[in-house]
Order: sequence, then C-alpha cells, then structure tokens
Amino acid sequence: HLATMDLRQSSDKHEAVVAELLRVARLEPDYAALDEPARRALLLRLLDDARPLRVRGAEYSALATSELEVFETAREGRERYGREALRHYIISHTEDVSDLLEVLLLQKEAGLLRGTLDRDATADLIVVPLFETIGDLRQAAAIMRAYYALPGITAMVVRSGAEQDVMLGYSDSNKDGGFFTSNWELYRTEVALGEFFATLHREHGIRMRLFHGRGGTVGRGGGPSYQAILAQPPGTVNGQIRLTEQGEVIGSKYANPEIGRRNLETLVAATLEATLLHPTKSAPKTFLDAAARLSDASFAAYRALVYETPGFVDWFFAATPIREIAELNIGSRPASRKATRAIEDLRAIPWSFSWGQCRLALPGWYGFGSAVEAFLGDESTQAARLELLQRMYRQWPFFRTLLSNLDMVLAKTDLRIAARYVELVEDKRAAKRVFTTIRAEWERVGRALEQITGEASRLQSNPALARSIEHRFPYLDPLNHLQVELMRRFRQRKPDAAADDPAVARLQRGIHISINGVAAGLRNTG
Repeated sequence: HLATMDLRQSSDKHEAVVAELLRVARLEPDYAALDEPARRALLLRLLDDARPLRVRGAEYSALATSELEVFETAREGRERYGREALRHYIISHTEDVSDLLEVLLLQKEAGLLRGTLDRDATADLIVVPLFETIGDLRQAAAIMRAYYALPGITAMVVRSGAEQDVMLGYSDSNKDGGFFTSNWELYRTEVALGEFFATLHREHGIRMRLFHGRGGTVGRGGGPSYQAILAQPPGTVNGQIRLTEQGEVIGSKYANPEIGRRNLETLVAATLEATLLHPTKSAPKTFLDAAARLSDASFAAYRALVYETPGFVDWFFAATPIREIAELNIGSRPASRKATRAIEDLRAIPWSFSWGQCRLALPGWYGFGSAVEAFLGDESTQAARLELLQRMYRQWPFFRTLLSNLDMVLAKTDLRIAARYVELVEDKRAAKRVFTTIRAEWERVGRALEQITGEASRLQSNPALARSIEHRFPYLDPLNHLQVELMRRFRQRKPDAAADDPAVARLQRGIHISINGVAAGLRNTG
C-alpha cells in the first residue's frame, strides 16, 4: 500500500444496520427506540458473546448488505496488503458512546474484532469518533471518559495497539456558531481531551492522536498549517498530528513535487516544534476567561444574523451562487443533507464556498467585531481590557493565529463587489437591511483588529501575501462582475427553457467557469 486508507460513515447508518441485525435475529425488535443506557448494556452484552448476529439465509436490506460488505472488504484488504493498509474507522456525527460500540459490533460481524470484550478482544480498526457540531464538541471529553469507563474497553485498546484517534470537525461548528466560537470550542475540546488522555497514557500507555478535519477556507479551519499546528494547546501534539487537505488546496500545495516536499517539511517542522519547544503551561486564566466572553458575544451576533434574521435564508440563496454551486459536478454529496433550504441542513462546503464567491467570506470573520465591542465595555473598562487583548495577541499563539487568519480573510473581502451580488435579491428592502447589518459588522471587525494588533491596514505584517493579492485581484474582479451578470440572465430565463437549450447550456458553463476562476484566484476556498 502507498498510504493508510480511512473508512468513514455516519453514525445513523450504523444504528440502522445494527437495528436490522437485532430485529432479524429476534434479539431486540426496536433498537432505535432504546435510550442510551439500554443501548450500551445491550451492545456490551453482544460484544461479550462470541456468536455472530447474522442469520443464514435471511433477507437483509440493501443498506445493511452494503455496509457489512464494506467491513468484509476491509478485512480482506488488511489480509492482502497488511494491517497498516486500513487502520481507522471514522464515525461522523458521533453523539454518544453507543455510536462507538455499534462500530465495534459491526467489526465483530466481519471478523475484524476477535475474542470477546470481557476476556481477550482485539480490534483491527481504531474506532475514531468525529465531533463536529458545537454541541458534540462540548460533549467530546465526557463521551470518551464514559467510553473508556466501560468494562473491557481499555484492555481491548491496549491489546489493539494502545492508540486512540479523535477527529475534530471545523466545518459544522463554524456554521453553528461562527468563526470565533468554533475555534474556541475546538480549543476547549482539545484541552479537555488532552487532560483525560494524559491520565490514560500514564496509567495504561494509551496515546491520543488528534485528527483535524480542516478545509481550505478559514471558516472551515483553513489558513497556514505551520501556525495552526503551533497554535494547538500544550500537550495535544506530542510528536504526531493528523489533518486533512481539501479542495484546490491539494493542487496548490502538492501538484508540484518541490512545493509538495516543502509543505510536508513545514508540517513536520511545526509538529517537532510544537512537541519539543512549545510552552508546556496552559494559557493564563485571564486569557481563557476573556476568550470565553468573546466567544459568547460572537456567538450571539452570528446567530442573530444567520438564524434569527427574518428572510436571511432567502437573501443568502439569492445573493450568493449557492444554487449554481449545487449543480457543479465537484463532489459526491448534495449541497444540503435534506431537501430543504434550512441553513442547519446545508453542508459546510457549499456554505463557505458560496460566501467566498461573492467576496464576503462571512464565515471567516462575522461576529468578532461585536464580540470585541461588547468585551471592551464603556470608557471605565476599555483601556484595561484592550491592554489584555493586546497582551493575548502578543503572548498566546492560539489568539494570534486566529487574528492572523481574520486579517487574511478581511483582505480578500470586497464589499463593493459583494454589493453587485446583493442586487440579485428581489426583495430590495430585505437586501438592504441584511447587507447593512453585514457591512456594519465588517467595519467593527476592521476596527477591532486595528485596536488589538496596532496595524491600520490589512496584511501589514505579511507583505508577501499583500503583494500577491495586489497582483492577483485585478484579474479576479472582472470575473465576479461577469459571474453576477451570467447569474442574473440564468435566473431570469424563461420558465419553459429546456435544460439542453444551447443558450441555457452556455450560461451554465459560463457560470461554472467563473466559479472555478474566482476560486483559483482567491485560494483558501475549498
């Protein structure tokens, strides 16, 4: 094998397969209706039983058959190519301990888990929880503590290699609560997991490896990888880290062998530095308390716009190319998890991608200006609190990296071009109201950055990137204007225009080419 392959599936699919297996075997007629304690007790009992669940000759659904075949193929792949060919099974939307136990049970069905949990079990695949939403992130450490408190789990993990990966998702947490709150909740989760696994390592030798599900956009965890690794909480890197590279970032970083080598060396250097030279003490309590207050205020401002503003969803679908992006053949997943236009159901990639195209990049900065304004308070507290934020910027890598990414995102926004997209919104009063709110927050974020960093202009501390943007964007701006006009014509086409009409096809192709061009020019978009 060239590299270790991961398997990944959503927890609700595992639940459906386990429920079907139990129903057909007449062990539990309605597994989905059980509460969490009952699920855990049942799954542990089954993991202590050496017998399989599948009934020979029974008819199973296409879902159950295909999911079980994935596990069977994983076993065959490991037998053919070696144990390192397949090592991790990632569970999307991990919400409780039973989500982990279900995958162990499905491994048992395919021969990937041998022995029984109460005696001598070993698992071929590391069960990797993925915590994505803000609610899930806040429960992550508690879930892992409860998982390892179950009888037989710790011993099984030790026998299976004493490794535990935990994946953290940057996308859904951002869509839930905005840029600052997402990063703060991820930081707090890492600290809590680090403390728990430090104890587990001392007592049982089990090592945690964090797996960061980063996207290209800053709103999805993107930004310079070197600074991102150094910004991790003390004690959470420990010589190893996993992270994803997605979208056009892969091409820009690894298409050229020399550039690819340089990027890999950068990741290795940052990992070594974070392990050997990183301060071992956590940030001062005053810093942590200030970040928590900033997060609360930022969360409130973000939610007020995205989830509480009447007509915002219609505004978003009209003022960004989200509908056109949904038609692009750039992935296997639909733009929304359900057949609705609710922001909650929209996938994070088209959400962030759309904001980048219209040059607002809202998921990468919105809420921070209001947060700083609320934190500073009135004249009696302003000076002391501003000095604290300035000290956080100088001394705390997490906060400094956060503001550096904010600075980069703001440098790539252009409200004049964004105003052209707003003209596509049919409800002119709503168009003006929402855009006025966004513009006011954009100005607040700029003022907050200047107050804290002392830099009056964007990218003042990164002249190389500033020059790159200065040279690139004159070629990029016309593409945005062209895209707006093409979108206008496409949306105003006659209702009876056939999809294979040459004129309609040309409009669609033009829009898609402009989307590709804007993404290439902006970078950090995938």
